Amino acid sequence: MAEESPGLTRKLARFISGTEMSNIPRAAYEHAKVAFMDWVAVTLGGKEDPLVEKLIAYTDIEGGHAQATIVGHNMKKTVGQAALINGSASHALDYDDTLVSFLGHPSVTLFPSLLALAEWEEKSGQEFLTAYLIGLQAGGTVGACAGLDHYMAGWHATSTLGHLASAAGCARLMGLTEEQTVHALGIGGTQSSGLKRVFGTMCKPFHAGRSSQAGLMAALLAREGFTSAEDILEGPQGFFHVLKGEMNEEVVGLLGLGWDVQNLSQKYHASCHATHSPLEATMMLVEDEKITPDEIRSIHVYSSQLALDAAGKTRPATGLEGKFSIPYCVANALLRGETGNQAFTDEKVNDPHVRALMEKVVVTLDPEIKALESRVEVTTDDGRVVCGFSDILQQVPPLERKEERVYRKYLDLCIPVIGEGSSIEMAETIRRLEDVGNMRLVAESL
Repeated sequence: MAEESPGLTRKLARFISGTEMSNIPRAAYEHAKVAFMDWVAVTLGGKEDPLVEKLIAYTDIEGGHAQATIVGHNMKKTVGQAALINGSASHALDYDDTLVSFLGHPSVTLFPSLLALAEWEEKSGQEFLTAYLIGLQAGGTVGACAGLDHYMAGWHATSTLGHLASAAGCARLMGLTEEQTVHALGIGGTQSSGLKRVFGTMCKPFHAGRSSQAGLMAALLAREGFTSAEDILEGPQGFFHVLKGEMNEEVVGLLGLGWDVQNLSQKYHASCHATHSPLEATMMLVEDEKITPDEIRSIHVYSSQLALDAAGKTRPATGLEGKFSIPYCVANALLRGETGNQAFTDEKVNDPHVRALMEKVVVTLDPEIKALESRVEVTTDDGRVVCGFSDILQQVPPLERKEERVYRKYLDLCIPVIGEGSSIEMAETIRRLEDVGNMRLVAESL
């Protein structure tokens, strides 16, 4: 009788625990370092967000050992608390990277737990980057199997998939066996949660921190012999059965053959990624056609249901809500040309000039559009109609260009916080991270 083929949970565990560093291409590590630079930038940029102060106060009540650095603050917390706070801070600006297969934001669920663990257990930079690449690939594989049905059902995939990605990355960094990794995935998977209903509140960035923390807990418990289901993904009443999705043999067969990190899409606008295609398309149109804001009669944006669910706020009242409003992001980009974090304040969202232009922005569902691409029609006062299109997720620049753009973003976010000299010095450390023997030094310098 032929032996039954292992399910996805065990195949993932085998990939996580058994992949040799030598089988990971050099280019993947270069992409990972760019991703870490981007994560450091958005974490330092988000360190003063009110939710960070509240989480620090909460962990002060909990107490615990000083094990891992809170980025941008002169303090240490337990490894789990550090993952929670740093993960939440890094998603507070909604300025962090996304990955199509992950259905959301992967790095904010992985780097916080991995950095805390690497600092606490004094892992090398090479081990740290390897764990990130493997955790990212595991999360992307589950996401590709879950598909858009998972996201459209109301689950915040950054959180649900983040639990599993963090568990996978931490299991790898700890050197867990295949069996322990199966249980780490089970422990992480049974905690998977996070609802899109909370978008625009502190709970969205909290999802990133909580998933990072939960994945770390899962791996720590698995190392101690804590057990779970061995088919958490594909089993009856498991992840796919309850939260949507099914095992895709073609996707799973690619494990170890390709690396999703090269498809990471970093953000160059400090708003929800679903706003990027509309504002990119509109900005290109008015620039190419030499249209001024005063000449615009209307802007018609055609987007997918996914984009409307994520960024469909038509009357944002706060800077945070503005990040999830296609009309505000489009109007702001046309009037100010500045789409960085400083564009998303309560004052700027409520600026009468912006509000007036927002009234001219109509957002409509186009059933033919499935992802984050967008079609835009601009009508001028003289009746001229011009059309444009953008698909930000397919416009991922090559590595050299990506590193250049991320570095500019990094300096923009980091210099106001730690100064120019320290920012440049940290960037150089990140560029040679695979040569760092002890990640504690890197973490403490943050």
